[in-house]
Amino acid sequence: MPAMFRPFTFAAAVAALASPAIAEPENAGRTEATSEQPFQAQTVARFDLPWAIAIIDADRLIVTTKPGEMFLVDHRGGDPVEVSGVPKVEHAGQNGLLDVALAPDFTQSRRIYFTYVEPGEGGSSLVLARATLAEQQGKAQLSGLDVIWRQMPKGKGGQPGGIIAFAPDGKSLFLTSGDRMRPKTAQDPDLALGKVLHLTLDGKPAPGNPDADAGGARAETWTTGHRNPYGLAFAPDGRLWLHEMGPRGGDELNLIEPGVNYGWPEVSYGDNYNGTPIPKPPTRPEFREPALYWTPVIAPAGLAFYEGDLFPAWKGSALIGGLKTQTLSRVTIAGTSAHEEERFAMEGRIRDVAVASDGAVWVIEDESPGRLLRLSPR
Repeated sequence: MPAMFRPFTFAAAVAALASPAIAEPENAGRTEATSEQPFQAQTVARFDLPWAIAIIDADRLIVTTKPGEMFLVDHRGGDPVEVSGVPKVEHAGQNGLLDVALAPDFTQSRRIYFTYVEPGEGGSSLVLARATLAEQQGKAQLSGLDVIWRQMPKGKGGQPGGIIAFAPDGKSLFLTSGDRMRPKTAQDPDLALGKVLHLTLDGKPAPGNPDADAGGARAETWTTGHRNPYGLAFAPDGRLWLHEMGPRGGDELNLIEPGVNYGWPEVSYGDNYNGTPIPKPPTRPEFREPALYWTPVIAPAGLAFYEGDLFPAWKGSALIGGLKTQTLSRVTIAGTSAHEEERFAMEGRIRDVAVASDGAVWVIEDESPGRLLRLSPR
């Protein structure tokens, strides 16, 4: 377990509920992007609609693409190696092959976890799967594929979520599940939509969840009331943060604490796409307000906390991609408050962000082709 993390226990997470209320959130929507960047961007490869990055080591990483391909990349040279054995995905709109993450024991097990939208009769489902990544003679494949969680019932819609974050102790995982463009599901306790789920490494409800004894989706649920969460990560102090896209305005960065309801679709700092207003969070104190929000939106995607040495001024900051704004944002956090410190113009829709062990920052563009970029100091 990295020394930077506090040990994760359910008791500690529950104790966090006694922490002071979230301060009045900052609206960072009008932060101006700068083209004066402290980094240089090296184009390492290009892909058809890349979606997620998983760092293996300072030189190698895994990239997924929304149409359903997975690649191994070595920035020291050579073409990306396509990984065979990836299951068929429902690629339409926002749906497809989504996140990928290394198992906590990856060095020994070579196991990866990944999410995708699975096609089927009656609609599609968000799926969490795991498999072993095997490499031999310049080729790579997935073996022992096992679907360990499936969102049911099937249905239509985008906004699948599907972001994976392992608990700092490596004994459980957290999974975002979007509302699939059916807003009311986010407040339905019997549907695993619009939620953050807390699962064992085998995809079962984690012991000690707020409603662990209730069965079904209730037993899996950690938090409720989310719209379209495409960023989930543990900060260096061991607390869990999430960002999600709002409707017309109201993108959010939230501190995630067990049993909390974050209000979607009952409240939002944005309005409906047809212009009708949504009640604002202060009008409903039973819902947790965000630590930070963006109106106008940035369409946040990808979230990583920086703990490297190449950019000392960034230590402890959250790095967040912006799809709509084509930017990379650096957000500082103090207690339960957050502030967008700076925003960098990137000339592309930033879909994911990751930090390598050598301190380099990796980002990918949601384009076809979309670049895989390695950011290092000028």
